[in-house]
Amino acid sequence: MELRLDGTHYPLETLGPGKRLGIWFQGCTLACAGCMSRHTWDPDAGTTATVPEVLGLWRRALADGADGLTVSGGEPLQQSRALAHLLAGAARLRDGARRHEGSAGSRPADLLVYTGYEPEELTPGRRRALDGADAVITGRFRVAEPTRLAWRGSANQRIVPLTPLGATRYAPYLTRESPGPRLQPAPGPDGALRLYGVPLRGELAALESRLGKDGVVLTERSWRP
Repeated sequence: MELRLDGTHYPLETLGPGKRLGIWFQGCTLACAGCMSRHTWDPDAGTTATVPEVLGLWRRALADGADGLTVSGGEPLQQSRALAHLLAGAARLRDGARRHEGSAGSRPADLLVYTGYEPEELTPGRRRALDGADAVITGRFRVAEPTRLAWRGSANQRIVPLTPLGATRYAPYLTRESPGPRLQPAPGPDGALRLYGVPLRGELAALESRLGKDGVVLTERSWRP
């Protein structure tokens, strides 16, 4: 089973609680105005990978003590079969690692998925693709509805726990502001600067201005047409 990706990053600390493996699917037809990740819209861009290859990254993250896995995009549910296989495999690895370590009292890693689809748009097929997830963050990004809620870009977006683990892990954050920085800069594999997270309104422009004062000019910006 192949999937098309924009990229991965570990450790990710701005899209869910703790230290996480981030996986960004490539391709999105929802095209929300003001999206900071326009480069993930083109379904023919990015790179291909197999589910086992991506699960290898997850296995290494678990061995390093990862707190969770976050799938974003792009729109993961537009590759629903690949997403279903990925989440099922990630859950098996997570559960197998816990049994092997005999760590019943330790904190299990959770699986979180971002989707731009609204809850009423989650068809049976899309819901089945989320069967392996512990929680999902739903809803279009609406640039006119800014929010400070944790890990969300606009006030309409909701954290929806799907399992007992998801309920335990995310209940404290349903109406809570972000517990730490909202943006995490990191070098990408192509040498470009990557920004991971959900910025506040004006935060990207302010960052660009600060960089300009230091003599750093951004030649391409994924949040602009």
